[in-house]
Amino acid sequence: MRAVLALLAALFAGAAHAACFEDLGESGCTDEETFPLSDLRHLSCENLWLVRNAIYDDNGLCFRTARGQDYFDNSDCYVDDPGAVRLNSHERGNVNRIVQVESENGCR
Repeated sequence: MRAVLALLAALFAGAAHAACFEDLGESGCTDEETFPLSDLRHLSCENLWLVRNAIYDDNGLCFRTARGQDYFDNSDCYVDDPGAVRLNSHERGNVNRIVQVESENGCR
């Protein structure tokens, strides 16, 4: 499978828009569509974690874990509680589906 994270550089460049990923849905953009479970089931646990947390990062979550802080820049964060992050319906759907697939795959 081609690297799902081909556009990861844009994510870390501080883009003001949602992350978009190759091989996910039609647009690949987390805020524009809810990805099919079949697309998500092709991702590794690492990539599922990254896509899920990119959604939270795009919406201002301040990461508390070392892993989250290693991947994402907290300099622009403004929400401490993941439950308080405001997500649109596609983002919420994607988070829920990713959590489902992570559970199915035994991801930690």
